Amino acid sequence: MLIINSNTLNSKQHARLFTVGLFIGLFTLSSVVNAQQIEVGAGLGGMLYKGDISPSLNPRFYRPAGNLFFRYNLTRSFSARAGIAMGGIKGEDQVSNDPFQQARNLSFRTRVSEATLDMEYFFRDWKMTRKTKNWSPYVFGGLGYMSYSPKKEGGSHIIYPLGVGLKYEIKRPWSIGLEFGTRFTRNDDLDGLAKTPGAPKLSAGNPALSDSYTYTALTISYTFYKITCPE
Repeated sequence: MLIINSNTLNSKQHARLFTVGLFIGLFTLSSVVNAQQIEVGAGLGGMLYKGDISPSLNPRFYRPAGNLFFRYNLTRSFSARAGIAMGGIKGEDQVSNDPFQQARNLSFRTRVSEATLDMEYFFRDWKMTRKTKNWSPYVFGGLGYMSYSPKKEGGSHIIYPLGVGLKYEIKRPWSIGLEFGTRFTRNDDLDGLAKTPGAPKLSAGNPALSDSYTYTALTISYTFYKITCPE
């Protein structure tokens, strides 16, 4: 069996610059806005790869991950969110029923780091009255940058996050949430099987299939309230 694995990330500096710039800008913005528009949080969950080695989402390849995020509540329905996450993805040909994949018999395991900026839309207005138990499903989409290490030289790509979630205010100022999102790419080398012209068939990626991965998380967040709003 051929194992594609490495611990080297030559693109770390680019990811760090992207992340630092993202958060400096948002925290600078936070210093001049009203308190209850500011929210910080964290989540725990996992990532799941989809690509040449796993053409469909296979729960046995689920790998742990975690994230931190900063949310700026623009209105009662719209929010902007910046986040960072770290986790891992993996895949194995040997668990497939496809004879071609069994003959190829490749596997990979890699670390993933990402920084994202999303816009969120909440379907129910977030009310600021004191005793209201706010909750709402929401959708989000945005842009991000991820780095990974399936090969010795490492790699990085622009990603396009898209997903859904549910947020519930358990006791002001604390909220919990459940979120599922997919990070789409325009590349095919997260698993080390890039679209390489002239490469042997067993070691080349499918040119019609770009790699992606999902991130599912349980989240908790804290909203900064300056005062308790009256009824």
